[in-house]
Amino acid sequence: MAARKVLRLGDPVLRKISQVITEDETKTKEFKKLIKDMFDTMKFENGVGLAAPQIGVLKRLVVVGVENSERYPGTPDIEERILINPVITALAPPGAGFWEGCLSVPGMRGLVERPNKIKIEWYDEKWNHHSEIVEGYRAIVFQHECDHLDGVLYVDRLKDIKLFGYTDVIDTQGNELD
Repeated sequence: MAARKVLRLGDPVLRKISQVITEDETKTKEFKKLIKDMFDTMKFENGVGLAAPQIGVLKRLVVVGVENSERYPGTPDIEERILINPVITALAPPGAGFWEGCLSVPGMRGLVERPNKIKIEWYDEKWNHHSEIVEGYRAIVFQHECDHLDGVLYVDRLKDIKLFGYTDVIDTQGNELD
């Protein structure tokens, strides 16, 4: 396993816009190693997704995938995917909100309202183009991860700063734990 260090909120790299990936790049050993390292890092950190900027690589690359998420109990599984140069189009207005967390903002959660139905287009590692309508939790995860490619973290999208705090102090209803 080759888990890499996850950059944390405050690191200026997380605020930069990532570069588009070319088809030729996807054929290199370095790119294949990057994908493996991203999956290893995501799994080591118990994440559901990871964007390349989170490990200091300013490329438009996201990996997702989880079964029985420990961090988000009761959420649906997400099949493993490699999203190269993803583009999201909202197909609904922002929804009721979800208590998001982030490997780059460890130990904290905040309520973020996002569209719960999107169209996402991307290339896979073999440079096949995909287009899919995604709803619910998966749509939230894809939007969260793709935001990283534009230097945006979920804390920038908080519904209300009062609905943000340490995971062990607040619950997902926004109430303080006793």
